[in-house]
Amino acid sequence: MRKFLVVLDDSRECLNAMRFAAMRAAKTGGGVAILSVIPPDEFNHWIGVGEVMREEARERIHAHFEVFAKWMRDRQGVDPELVIREGEAVPEIMAQIETDTEIGVLVLGAGNDRKGPGPLVTQLSKSSGSLQVPITIVPGDLSKDRLDAIT
Repeated sequence: MRKFLVVLDDSRECLNAMRFAAMRAAKTGGGVAILSVIPPDEFNHWIGVGEVMREEARERIHAHFEVFAKWMRDRQGVDPELVIREGEAVPEIMAQIETDTEIGVLVLGAGNDRKGPGPLVTQLSKSSGSLQVPITIVPGDLSKDRLDAIT
């Protein structure tokens, strides 16, 4: 089965990337893997405090994931899987692609403000020639109707 890998983060454009991945998976018989990366700088505290913060981060990720997963199951008939990694985002995304051979497409949401498309899109676009899968970049301001039409 081909999976669409989509990154779960706190950006607004993440929502359209999730929708796109689920819609494409539903229409092509694929799956969705949702990756969330916990940055290492969140745990530069004493060991006990760092462990508590790590667990709180995981709980937030699971809660956020469940919102998207419920929509994917109820509306698209897709049961996504959650992958949580710790480290820097780009190396962890690339490591996940190398680890999971069923991943066929990386789906990223692009911001539409003055700052540009976002750090993940910018960094991964530079590395796109060495990735093992194509990247689909979904504009963050596409409407649901437009997303449905292009998927």
